[in-house]
Amino acid sequence: MEDRDQACSSASSCSRESCEGCPSKGGGAASFRVDSNASSNIKHVIGIVSGKGGVGKSLVTASLANALAKSGASVGILDADITGPSIPKMYGLNGPAEALSDTEILPAVTQNGIKVMSLNLIMEDPEQAVVWRGPIIAGVVKQFWTDVVWGELDYLLVDMPPGTGDVPLTVFQSLPVDGIFIVTSPQDLVRMIVTKALNMAKLMDIPVLGVIENYSYMKCPDCGRKIEVFGKSRIEEIAKETGLALAGQIPIEPVYSEKADEGRFAEIDNDYLQPAMDCLRRAAR
Repeated sequence: MEDRDQACSSASSCSRESCEGCPSKGGGAASFRVDSNASSNIKHVIGIVSGKGGVGKSLVTASLANALAKSGASVGILDADITGPSIPKMYGLNGPAEALSDTEILPAVTQNGIKVMSLNLIMEDPEQAVVWRGPIIAGVVKQFWTDVVWGELDYLLVDMPPGTGDVPLTVFQSLPVDGIFIVTSPQDLVRMIVTKALNMAKLMDIPVLGVIENYSYMKCPDCGRKIEVFGKSRIEEIAKETGLALAGQIPIEPVYSEKADEGRFAEIDNDYLQPAMDCLRRAAR
């Protein structure tokens, strides 16, 4: 939008010559799409989003990546949660990432072969607070697309920060996103959370592949009874209202957090995301 404003700021400053090639000429919309690294060939870009934080987007992203890798697909994770990256910690990855040149950097690779790029793999101190304004954060996300040598990938999963701000907007405008999963949890605010993310996707013309509910319940270790810790789930009702596919309901499994804390999430098989895998297969046809 800034380029468009500069090119055609006022009728008095425009001439026929200066307006040739202007994206607004003839009513056309400006394109913000950026090219991927020349050494990258990525077939499908999938975003993992939510209308609020604390619902487990990174757990869903990593679980999907593990499932895809196990199925034989080549997978990468672009950690777009710049101010709160957690993917490297979950997989036990440490920086610094290897730079091939000033404009090319290699992603780290997990034990199960997933390629990962995150700000924590670039910063000298991963625990240093990232106090940056939105445009800088958005620029870093774009560089993870343009400067990282992803190579051949069947799927690149983009772990987004919560909400509908600068980073989701940048990803939707700059990357060729094929679809997104909306992640939520069984709370009273769930309808609003899903609706906010869905409305942004519609506004940006991005397909929603399905909705995934995390922390759906926990199983009693003694009797196996389902305990709805966060209240009764309404996700089936909301999925029906919005026309979204229910792509999974993940219970509270202590082993997930244990493996993440130990940096051994590559060992996790999350069988609760089989519906999401089916959604991905249908979208890839």
